[in-house]
Amino acid sequence: MALRTLASKRALTLAQGLGFRHGGGGAAPSGEHLRRHARGLVTFSLPDLPYDYGALEPAISGEIMKLHHQKHHQTYITNYNKALEQLEDAMAKGDASAVVGLQSAIKFNGGGHVNHSIFWKNLKPVSEGGGEPPHGTLGWAIDTDFGSLEVLIQKMNAEGAALQGSGWVWLALDKEMKKLKVETTANQDPLVTKGATLVPLLGIDVWEHAYYLQYKNVKPDYLKNIWKVANWKYASEVYESEIA
Repeated sequence: MALRTLASKRALTLAQGLGFRHGGGGAAPSGEHLRRHARGLVTFSLPDLPYDYGALEPAISGEIMKLHHQKHHQTYITNYNKALEQLEDAMAKGDASAVVGLQSAIKFNGGGHVNHSIFWKNLKPVSEGGGEPPHGTLGWAIDTDFGSLEVLIQKMNAEGAALQGSGWVWLALDKEMKKLKVETTANQDPLVTKGATLVPLLGIDVWEHAYYLQYKNVKPDYLKNIWKVANWKYASEVYESEIA
């Protein structure tokens, strides 16, 4: 019973606390697809995009978006569900070694699902307001903490371009410090692994699968153009809900 209780808490932290949050709250983001099985196991399915695959062109091609969403994101979900099922079986058997051994797969694939679920919401077609700068409280906070939106973008682009290997660059709210920060995470680590008080407002995927078909090895061009379809309205909504 002690193993099952401990492992259940650990699984909850990894499966839900890693970032299935609209901002920093406990609820799953709008559009999150969950399935609860008869034995109580929750698994996940691929969320729909709120726009067509080609809607972000020319900043991001429809070919990349389709591949990124249908293949890469789906693979993370498939492997995440598999790891959760294996974790459930390991807990039922009291197999502590197996429980521990599954944590890296849960973190990597669960993080991939968390990060991409945020990423799709961070993008918006130009025709629907994508790229329009933030106003209101988030705009003021950016000016206060970075000097200007242009300085923030330059900082995120520089840190994203300098990130070795694969990973993400984030605009985050530190709820404890009440301050905006730029953070990077390696591989598919979600932002919460850098600090429990950090809330993701806007994240950019700098894995090669996010840009290589279109931009080849010129990652800085991808980083420059993605701001043309940034969904600052979503980031502002998360920010305002967290500081309320």
